[in-house]
Amino acid sequence: MGDWGFLSTLLDKVQSHSTVIGKIWMSVLFIFRILVLGAGVENVWGDEQSDLICNTLTPGCENICYDWKFPISHVRFWVMQIIFVSTPTLLYLGHAIHIIHQENKLREMRKNNQSVKAPKYTDENGKVRIKGRLLCSYLTQLFFKIILEVAFIVGQYYLYGFVMIPEFLCNKSPCPMVTQCFMSRPTEKTIFIIFMLAVACVSLALNVLEVCYLLCCRVRRRPKHEDLMLYNINANSPPLGAISLEAAECVKQNGMNGVMEKHWAYRGHSTAEEIQL
Repeated sequence: MGDWGFLSTLLDKVQSHSTVIGKIWMSVLFIFRILVLGAGVENVWGDEQSDLICNTLTPGCENICYDWKFPISHVRFWVMQIIFVSTPTLLYLGHAIHIIHQENKLREMRKNNQSVKAPKYTDENGKVRIKGRLLCSYLTQLFFKIILEVAFIVGQYYLYGFVMIPEFLCNKSPCPMVTQCFMSRPTEKTIFIIFMLAVACVSLALNVLEVCYLLCCRVRRRPKHEDLMLYNINANSPPLGAISLEAAECVKQNGMNGVMEKHWAYRGHSTAEEIQL
């Protein structure tokens, strides 16, 4: 496990900059992948090539058959999977640390000059708020982890399958004929293969769940001033039918006022003529 110490230290720093689901994913990675791989899987596989037995005396036949059946060892394949899947998270950690460093500078400048804008992504305690650019970075690394997990699961299926068969036939050169080969501890290896596959599927499901969780939080966290603007627009802007009705009432009232003015003007003119007579 000493070889995993540096990676474990870096991933542990991501804990404070992740969501609750991200922390669960980190625990699954540490306990059920790194710990199991270091403590159990390497002992089960051991030197797989020396444990392979083939019914042949031809020099080099066993080596060729092993290379054909196992292009890459399961242990090394899982090590590569852990490293590749963890790399997007480490890139996000670098981005988060860069933003924290910038906002610490802003906080120091703000002590001397209140006109400096307030930090956006961190609070006074240095806790990161996942939003804006940081949210985009976090979602990007989740999408890459999902793609890599799926790629390694499919790759494992096409390389080895998910069940270790005790016996296989090999007809590769320099083997003179079809040769029977037997691997050691096939049942135990099958159990570990299924276990690592299940853990990879759990990690994949956690990544998908975290993407949905972040998107739902983003929708709920819509800025309040946007809602206020929409409310004011709806309150101050009457419907189209109401505008047309008000316009028609105004035209009708103006017409009635004009008729009344003409009527009273005519009556006033007639009264003036009668007085003169």
